[in-house]
Amino acid sequence: MDNTVSAVLHTIEAGDWAEFAKLVHPYVHWTENGHTTRGRTRVMALLSQHHNTAPATSYELRDGQIYRWDS
Repeated sequence: MDNTVSAVLHTIEAGDWAEFAKLVHPYVHWTENGHTTRGRTRVMALLSQHHNTAPATSYELRDGQIYRWDS
């Protein structure tokens, strides 16, 4: 697993949204269970409700940040 993916999962688990924001592109496309949420603040709001997510089955980095996440 890529270090960035591991770091994102850790920040979600820890609820460290300031660190999460550094790792995720502002225009991220976050897909879980076939539902896509776009935008870093919307993704943080979604994930803050359940604090756990499955590891990415695929992802795309842009400028060293997660741009697309599919799980």
